[in-house]
Amino acid sequence: MAKPIAVVVGATGGQGGSVISAFLEDGAYQVRGITRRVHGEKAVALSKRGVEVVYADLNDLSSLVEAFKGAAVIYAVTDFFEPFAAMGPELAIKIEVQQGINLAKAASETSRLKHYIWSTLPNAGRISGGKFIIPHFYGKNQIDNWIKKDPVLHPKTTFLWNTYFASNLLFPMFKPNFLKTAGKYVWFQPTPPTTEIVAIGDQNANVGPFALAIAKKPELTLPGRFVLATTDTLTTGDLLTTWGDVTGKKTEYVEISLEDFDRLWPMWGHEMGFMLKFWEEFQGKCWTGEEVITKEDLGMTAPLVDIKKALGTFDWSDL
Repeated sequence: MAKPIAVVVGATGGQGGSVISAFLEDGAYQVRGITRRVHGEKAVALSKRGVEVVYADLNDLSSLVEAFKGAAVIYAVTDFFEPFAAMGPELAIKIEVQQGINLAKAASETSRLKHYIWSTLPNAGRISGGKFIIPHFYGKNQIDNWIKKDPVLHPKTTFLWNTYFASNLLFPMFKPNFLKTAGKYVWFQPTPPTTEIVAIGDQNANVGPFALAIAKKPELTLPGRFVLATTDTLTTGDLLTTWGDVTGKKTEYVEISLEDFDRLWPMWGHEMGFMLKFWEEFQGKCWTGEEVITKEDLGMTAPLVDIKKALGTFDWSDL
């Protein structure tokens, strides 16, 4: 008897790669990976692991319909930050929303589909009463709304909230900077060190186990349920302390204004800083607005790679 097909969008990326690894290790599925670069090094490596690598472009609905044929499970994700880096937030939202709707339309047309796992984020605008419209949240929320209105797809959908990545600390606006005259690594952040961070640790290791657990328990995760993927809850101050413990560096947390944060890292400072300001003001309410299923509800017992372990795997030799 043929195995059910699990299709993974963004197969060569962090989330997609994690999902592929988890489903391959489980062995119950035939895994199909979707990418624009089927002859690239990462895609070839996936083929050697037994993944059926198929071309599709999120901007081309017909290619997605073809790539999804026969799928029982689909893991879908969009990338806001690629167009954001090139064109800014407004166009990035427009592109992401269209790509997400293309994915949803193609999934809705997939006759054998049983489970659509959509990687998204909470509705910060609704939670904050309209105060925090964060672009990389907002686009995904529009896609959420489209899915909820589709009577075919919505009952087959689980909305997966992937939280803060440990790898964020590798990016300029989140990486501590050495201040030679102080002899310390200074972390400039637009919120106080008491700001709560809900994190998934190493997304390359942890997203896949969450997706697999979701697929294994449709009676819990369907119809239209929300899953919170997390390993740690800590403060921004705790996060810097953990980074210092892992790297052996002396650290200092320095709160600056959102405007200063954006001047240091133009456009990116506002995008990420606005998210942090939302977390500062709403703290534990930031991952609410829906009834969420946790890893405990899913009965996940396999060890996950938390923030500290993840930071310990990164190369900090350039400090």
